[in-house]
Amino acid sequence: MTYHAFPAPAKLNLFLHVIGRRSDGYHLLQTVFRLIDHGDTLHIAIDHSGEIVHENPLPGVPAEQDLIIRAARLLKQASGSRLGCRLRLDKRLPMGGGLGGGSSDAATTLMALNHLWGTRFSREQLQALGLQLGADVPVFIFGRDAFAEGVGETLQPIRLPNQWYVVLIPPVSVPTAEIFSDPCLTRNSEPIIMAAFPNEQMHNDLQAVAVRKYPIIADHLAWLSQYGNAMMTGSGACVFAAFDTQVEAERVITALPATMQGFSAQSMMQHPLFDLLD
Repeated sequence: MTYHAFPAPAKLNLFLHVIGRRSDGYHLLQTVFRLIDHGDTLHIAIDHSGEIVHENPLPGVPAEQDLIIRAARLLKQASGSRLGCRLRLDKRLPMGGGLGGGSSDAATTLMALNHLWGTRFSREQLQALGLQLGADVPVFIFGRDAFAEGVGETLQPIRLPNQWYVVLIPPVSVPTAEIFSDPCLTRNSEPIIMAAFPNEQMHNDLQAVAVRKYPIIADHLAWLSQYGNAMMTGSGACVFAAFDTQVEAERVITALPATMQGFSAQSMMQHPLFDLLD
């Protein structure tokens, strides 16, 4: 049986403003998504069994919550494909880290199986399927840096300079729902237009809530702030700062205390699987 390897890169939110709330409870956001060259790797083997098997599921994650299983089942149902697959995931991105790991894994599953199964769904069709799995899934299928609105699914490409990032990983897993449901969350940030980024002062509205609930995030922000403008990504827990060169980023990683974990990564112009849908 032949396995094919497919990357599932991380994302950073270069800012994240909560500008309102829909009647169904979902929050209205504005953010800029940036893809970076650090992430998980999904290995897929196609067979004729019709079954979808995750060979190394994450401990404590049942199949009905496993995003790569859900993504594969969703594409199989939507396409009517009779093929099956076996999946293995090399997990590098932390759960509850705000780097979009689970969403990226789901997006890679959709794009890779769309290619391997020959289901020929368009990028837009796969984005619509991905939205059923989570608000962050479509941006990975969109495949480029994006200015996002709505619940995060309304995407416009945005041109950003190449940069390096230092990302720190606090030893906590932050449930997204817990942050968004907090009564102290700011929900009325003023909307901006895409052209205003990055000229206006940007921030992450979720950061204050996450820091209050998980003070160790504040410790990591404080340490990284010695070297640049540090910010939390997504609903946490990971924090990051941008640098112009790899040398600058690696210098910060070298100085990292033994009590902290992190990595450096470069921005990507597009998702490594972008051309699978062209």
